[in-house]
Amino acid sequence: MDNKSFGSKLFDAVNVVIMLLVIVIMLYPMMFVLSASISDNAKVASGQVLLWPKGITFAAYKNFISDKQLWLSYWNTIRYTVVHTVLTLIATSAMAYPLAKRWLKGRRWILLMAAFTLVFGGGMIPTFLVVKQLNLLNTIWAIVLPSLISTWHLFIMRTFFEGLPEEVEEAAIIDGCSSMQVLAKIIIPLSKPVMMTIGLFTAVGQWNAFFDALLYLNDSKLQPLQIMIRSYLVAGNIPQGEGDADHVETLKYALITIATLPILCVYPFIQKYFVQGSMIGGVKG
Repeated sequence: MDNKSFGSKLFDAVNVVIMLLVIVIMLYPMMFVLSASISDNAKVASGQVLLWPKGITFAAYKNFISDKQLWLSYWNTIRYTVVHTVLTLIATSAMAYPLAKRWLKGRRWILLMAAFTLVFGGGMIPTFLVVKQLNLLNTIWAIVLPSLISTWHLFIMRTFFEGLPEEVEEAAIIDGCSSMQVLAKIIIPLSKPVMMTIGLFTAVGQWNAFFDALLYLNDSKLQPLQIMIRSYLVAGNIPQGEGDADHVETLKYALITIATLPILCVYPFIQKYFVQGSMIGGVKG
């Protein structure tokens, strides 16, 4: 027997309606981009495609298959994202673990200096000069190193480490483990939710990033996929191939689909850790 009051039922119904509207608002752009990418170019350009594809054709995707620059840019984006995410997790966890321990001398001042960077940054020009003086221009390290550690992610991971039971660490130390062994063999395996969450944030941010590449990478062979997307969508440059002028609009939507697909495929496997990792990191101050 349902003992819910009318007010409770009304509240649930309103929540369902709102969630359905949010789902529609979020899914429509993706459906439109996918439909436009496989529709006839003339119908896309004239605005006839609103939701479902019209005059289905895969000509835009066929053009991209033979585009060497696309695959080179794709590979650059993948390796930048993987290297940046892995190094970020290693560096952030290595810094967050000692900051979570009261035995660290100067812990308070280190945290204050880290928090200072949340409000004040060096700026674009000083950062560029540092990267240039270190001879990092036109290398993967110009993309990876300047944004290796996020202060916000550092605080989330530190708070998560503080919530782990100290008894487990003490038992490992008694068994002869060093601090690095405790971190690698005990802390990291117990921190999968927060590691997955920060890893997802980092990977998505790096996958979508283009400004650093625009500043530091002049060699077209090193530029990521987002620079190619910017060239197509903002600058209006289209690939110079046979028949490409007949698929200007569908090429743009096909490229967006190709660039978005990997992240959409990865997210469902990490989603189960997402809420737990982000919530636990923000419980304690």
